[in-house]
Amino acid sequence: MTYIRETIVTTVDASGVAHIAPLGIIQNDHGWIIAPFRPSKTLENLAAIPYAIANYTDDMLVFAGCLTGRRDWPTVAVKDCPVPRLKSALSHSVLHVESISDDGLRPHHFCRVVAEATHAPFTGLNRAKAAVLELAILVSRLHMLAPEKIDAEIAYLTIAIEKTAGPDEQQAWSWLMQRVKDHRDAADAKGKQAVHHHGGHI
Repeated sequence: MTYIRETIVTTVDASGVAHIAPLGIIQNDHGWIIAPFRPSKTLENLAAIPYAIANYTDDMLVFAGCLTGRRDWPTVAVKDCPVPRLKSALSHSVLHVESISDDGLRPHHFCRVVAEATHAPFTGLNRAKAAVLELAILVSRLHMLAPEKIDAEIAYLTIAIEKTAGPDEQQAWSWLMQRVKDHRDAADAKGKQAVHHHGGHI
């Protein structure tokens, strides 16, 4: 069974410009594996500067924001590391890429943990935060999922939002639901266009 931890990964390009992306990192015997899909900015950055920071945060606005075009989140410099951490991180791990296994689609970067630090207390589990995280993952896969599957997942996740969400979780949820709506609208428009186009040949 693969153990995956949902994190916000920060990387930098050759100019030192930071990139922030939600990524599930994969547990490995001696550290973590970062496996971004090709093409991606994270992949480019790791090739230029082989360091990343795994930011452990329960700030769901960052997860939702990164998937809805809101990537400009505050960062803080980290001592002896070219990559900054997320300001809202409860803790972080500095990861150094030791080796790469390239399968063409999703290169696996085997990383060693070279430093770790804690910045704020973890104050407990919250179902709404978990629901936002699940919706964020769903949004990243909208192009792969059937409409019925999307509807069923959202119906279930909505229960936790309605019962346990605070203002930040409600905001993050609304950003992601707008993405779902945009996806549906685009699919509907494409479907109508196809029907209209097909009709013209009859």
